[in-house]
Amino acid sequence: MAAAGTLDTVKQRGTLQCGVSEGLFGFSEKDAQGKWSGFDVDFCRAVAGAIFDDPAKVAFVPLTASERFNALRAGTVDLLSRNSTWTLEREAGLGLAFAGVTYHDGQGFLVMRSLNVTSALELNEAKVCVEAGTTTQANLADFFRANAMKYEERAHQKSSDALAAFQAGDCNVLTRDQSALYAERLKLSKPGDTVILPDVISKEPLGPVTRADDFPWFNIVKWVNFALVNGEELGITSKNLADATASTKPDVRRFVGAEGGLGKMLGLDDGWALRAVRASGNYSEIYERNLGVNSRLGIPRGLNQLWSMGGVLYAPPLR
Repeated sequence: MAAAGTLDTVKQRGTLQCGVSEGLFGFSEKDAQGKWSGFDVDFCRAVAGAIFDDPAKVAFVPLTASERFNALRAGTVDLLSRNSTWTLEREAGLGLAFAGVTYHDGQGFLVMRSLNVTSALELNEAKVCVEAGTTTQANLADFFRANAMKYEERAHQKSSDALAAFQAGDCNVLTRDQSALYAERLKLSKPGDTVILPDVISKEPLGPVTRADDFPWFNIVKWVNFALVNGEELGITSKNLADATASTKPDVRRFVGAEGGLGKMLGLDDGWALRAVRASGNYSEIYERNLGVNSRLGIPRGLNQLWSMGGVLYAPPLR
């Protein structure tokens, strides 16, 4: 058990310290006025909403891929919401706990259109830019070895450096999670000169991360994640909270805290799930606003659709 308990520390501080990426369109980015937005950012705000009923009570801490887990372990941040892949090594080896999956992703390749390739299997002897210290780097090596192909790796400590090297022609292929490639492509001076190949070479379940030594805090983050998905399933949105509060349906009444006493089990107010949706919207609202087909990135829901709609998104019930 953690000495003070992260929830107590967060409440005493009055803000949630949330680790995010340094700047990835659609996931976490800061505008000229200093306001953060994005899919991962909205998850942080949902957690703050569940605790404080105030999505503004978050301090965003930008972290590189190499910094993120050490910052979490050291207590610099309470929660990491930074497009991070859930793996055995990161939990068992680093003493971390992934609070479920918020985005089902997979690694892909962005190539210069001039290469005239349509498949990753045509990338033999390519020069590939990759961010160091990531599962992406390990997957890259596995893919080329498994397919008996050669490549020149151009590893960079920051994703921004890898993108700059790709644009400068130091490499003709950039590899990242596909969602990140959609985002990074928009930063190029001539995005139309590039193409994202259809190949997906790995499973990349992305989700929020906590330290493993504080199970009650892990539970809060995990159930906020599940509440956003359950909110979508139940049709509870940030725009119809009054209707949800007046509902007589048992599962909706448990969600809004009218019965069940579920919040107390987490150390929160019984209206915690309603507060989370009030702060950021349900899962669908968060996805569509930041990543969906009508956003800048234009990424279809795909695997991230509800299980009842052909996807794999599934959350345990609030009861």
